[in-house]
Amino acid sequence: MPDLKLYMAPIRGVTDHVFRNAFAEHFGGFDLAVAPFIPSKRDNSVKKKYVRDLWPENNPAMPVIAQILSNAATDFVILANYIYDLGYQTVNWNLGCPYPMVANKKRGSGLLPHTDRIHEFLEYAIPRLKGDLSIKLRLGWQTHEDIFRLIPVLNQFPVKELIIHPRTGIQRYHGKPDLDALDQCLGQVHHPVVYNGDIRTLGDFRRLSLRFGNLDRWMIGRGAIADPFLPMTIKAGKNDVRDRAYLMKRFHDTLVDRYMVILDGPGHVLNKMKGLWQYFSLFFPDCGTALKKIKKSRTPEQYRERVEMLFDEHVEYADGMNKEEQGSTGMNIKI
Repeated sequence: MPDLKLYMAPIRGVTDHVFRNAFAEHFGGFDLAVAPFIPSKRDNSVKKKYVRDLWPENNPAMPVIAQILSNAATDFVILANYIYDLGYQTVNWNLGCPYPMVANKKRGSGLLPHTDRIHEFLEYAIPRLKGDLSIKLRLGWQTHEDIFRLIPVLNQFPVKELIIHPRTGIQRYHGKPDLDALDQCLGQVHHPVVYNGDIRTLGDFRRLSLRFGNLDRWMIGRGAIADPFLPMTIKAGKNDVRDRAYLMKRFHDTLVDRYMVILDGPGHVLNKMKGLWQYFSLFFPDCGTALKKIKKSRTPEQYRERVEMLFDEHVEYADGMNKEEQGSTGMNIKI
């Protein structure tokens, strides 16, 4: 699949510029990333703490698309044009966030039932934007009928691409994606489509790409955080990476070192890294006890020591294996 493009999904609190850069440096596989959303403000202010993640100098390793959460076209246009002026060619409008605190304000997927409001938004915004617009959305808020009312509206506008997660908002990330409904969407949408949702293994990707053979754009989120080798495995069509725990440890240590530089004190760094372990723990079998110790760490030194112990438990120096079998570090990984 020579034209295959893989997108890193936006996950708030996780896929910031530190994570994106470190991922690209240690693993690769992603062609671009959609950054976690920035909410537009009614006072039209642009706060540095929200846009710092998008500064070009903070994103040298991977192309990035900025994302905005908004239900007010005037506010969206001001923030989007600020982002275009930073050098971005495309901004993404978030119509997919499923969390009630967002959706109840008719933002994210909570706006999907309101077809007329979306039409008015696009009618105002698109002529005033300095660059391209893409949209990330779900099938609907409570029902997938939302998207079928919306598609004729979207087809009227020059949207660069649609990133579709085939669940409703109220499903969040539970239950099965509605692939039949997505099939119907693909037959009606006039724009390029990026598939998003439930790609956790090479087998998942193969099944989906076989079913949706015309798609060449795929977004991966939690699956790639739990298994950072997944994008390169998909690109290669096989999983033959050696020394996985060693490579994962280098990635982890890079994150710690860089967060120590930009975050405000060791407490913030610990909280950041402990949050990532809800995903990293899936990389290891039977690590419950070690994970509890990591989450109880009170100092960076204690944290590093306990992480080191966890990695050591999952790396075995194999006797009797030649260097080619062992890989460059001579490790036989149990994972």
